Amino acid sequence: MKKQIYDEKNGLNYTLHGDYYLPNLEINEEESTYGKYGIMRKQFLKEHRSARYQYLVLTGKLTEHLNQIDKEVREKVEMLVEQMAEQWGVTEELKMQDQMEWVRRMNNIKSVAEEMVEKDIYK
Repeated sequence: MKKQIYDEKNGLNYTLHGDYYLPNLEINEEESTYGKYGIMRKQFLKEHRSARYQYLVLTGKLTEHLNQIDKEVREKVEMLVEQMAEQWGVTEELKMQDQMEWVRRMNNIKSVAEEMVEKDIYK
């Protein structure tokens, strides 16, 4: 049997290990810039969507997927924080008058916004 083979259907090279051909897989870690939400999505995929996770790993699209999810969720959180701060009257004026109250309200708003967008991570 050949030591190395190439499968044209999926574009992968395989190496013979004992009686089995195993794919030569490389994880592209140079793009792994995803943050908190990308890490949360990766953990969810590993635990609850293992077939999807394996597919993304095998096709080399996992890092791209996690970066995209992280970016989308961060943008949604930022947008919601801005909108909610405006609705709840958390202004720069409040920040100047009572910094601790402003911090309390902004932390509360950020927590609520993160809860609202978590559904995007866990689908």
